[in-house]
Amino acid sequence: MSKKYVYHFSEGNASLRNLLGGKGANLAEMTSLGLPVPQGFTVPTEACTRYYED
Repeated sequence: MSKKYVYHFSEGNASLRNLLGGKGANLAEMTSLGLPVPQGFTVPTEACTRYYED
């Protein structure tokens, strides 16, 4: 199974802070609360870390 490297804001919430990072988790939480947030996505912290290591 391959890892997921893109999460739409609608797929997360504040409990995923370790996976999505602070900004990504906050945007996902605001989306889940129905606040007006533009459509978007988050690249998980792990993917960013791996990119920087390469």
